[in-house]
Amino acid sequence: MGEERLAVSVEDVRHVADLANLELTAEELPRMAKDLNAVLGYIAQMNELDTSSVEPMAQVGQALGLKAAQGGETLRADVVKDSVDRALVMAEAPETDGRFFKVPKVIER
Repeated sequence: MGEERLAVSVEDVRHVADLANLELTAEELPRMAKDLNAVLGYIAQMNELDTSSVEPMAQVGQALGLKAAQGGETLRADVVKDSVDRALVMAEAPETDGRFFKVPKVIER
């Protein structure tokens, strides 16, 4: 691992936590920075590997042997269909402005 890679600072963690509306304690901030830097270190190690001769991984369905992965025959057709009528849906809503549902605010900043 070269020291040239960018490091996550405690201030970076504080900023991202604020954006994500997470409340981290003063003890958690440096620990989170250390953990994130460890993850970045592992990613840097992985980026140094030569993967040019590695075959792409199989899809989950292929790994499980599902027919859908081999030709899609068990998946439904992807067709455009009419949606539900907005007026009918809004008529059932407890509170609406006619176009959107009105819901209580759940995040206070």
